[in-house]
Amino acid sequence: MAVLNDEQTMLRDMVREWADNEAPVAAFRKMRAAAPVEGYDPGTWATLAEMGLGGIVIPEAFGGTGFGYLSLGLVLEQLGRNLAASPLAASAAAASAIVMGGSDAARAEWLPRIASGEVVATLAVDEGPVHAPTGLATQVVDGALTGTKMFVAEGDGATLFVVAAADGLYLVSGDTGVTRASRAMADSRSHAEVRFDAAPAIRLGDATLTAQVVDRATAIVCAEMLGMAEQAFHTTNDYLKTRVQFGQQLSTFQALQHRMAKLFTELELMRSAVEGALEAIDAGRSDLDQSVSLAKAIASDTLNLMSREMIQLHGGIGMTDDYDAGFYIKRARVLEAMWGNAAYHRERFARLNGY
Repeated sequence: MAVLNDEQTMLRDMVREWADNEAPVAAFRKMRAAAPVEGYDPGTWATLAEMGLGGIVIPEAFGGTGFGYLSLGLVLEQLGRNLAASPLAASAAAASAIVMGGSDAARAEWLPRIASGEVVATLAVDEGPVHAPTGLATQVVDGALTGTKMFVAEGDGATLFVVAAADGLYLVSGDTGVTRASRAMADSRSHAEVRFDAAPAIRLGDATLTAQVVDRATAIVCAEMLGMAEQAFHTTNDYLKTRVQFGQQLSTFQALQHRMAKLFTELELMRSAVEGALEAIDAGRSDLDQSVSLAKAIASDTLNLMSREMIQLHGGIGMTDDYDAGFYIKRARVLEAMWGNAAYHRERFARLNGY
């Protein structure tokens, strides 16, 4: 478990309190029923931006706070606990590309607007149904980018895209040469097919930058998954303490105690791996790619197990819409696939270690 400084502890506690009071799962239900085009409540996002959360990984010189990726992970963990829908993860991943990219003009123009929440940015990489960051067909000719990206998170409402092409990473404004087609997914969040047709593009960097940015996006997703796993565990544990069967609370049955004990140990291992990946990014460690793949593999396996056990231990009612368990398993399956599933990252981890 990471050792937090005073600022990080205050940030975590502040966001946790806000999420519990202002963005419980009931707020997600309300958003789902309203079905906004953006896939999130713009008012909620404006509030998060006012709290300074849009600029956590953006340097202070560009309007951010520069708190780093572990701090961002703490925020997303707390939001993930309640399935709070916001474009924070997508915008942070895109912002990291602009920060690391080679365009001073792009940093000056876009980073302050992302930090303030005025602009929602997102990362567009994959061109098929599974994560495949190499062999991309998207091309850039004379500064015009052409290609199609599948299942772009927050693609419906984003106004700025960081796009991976065959020769590197590019910045594309969403107002010219960009068309979107929304894709309905199980998690009721924004996922869009985005087509770029000779869209004006600014080069940020080569394929090495693409890999570095995808690693950061992957670690960011792991933080949300950690929050979901934590809340799934506690919700299930609380239910077992109140549900009575055969005249006894379910929590008194030894077989169920053993299952919950296993889930607790898996949750703590997941926390260690996820926070380790975020710390590796902040420290600029040379093995951060390995740390990220380890975190994503463990996070995917653990959240898969946690969400299945949440359904199982709630019994038949866990499958009904009246209970929150179904929301967690649906969002879990989407995040497990995003930026590569457990099998992809186990293979990548082995390859990075020479196997």
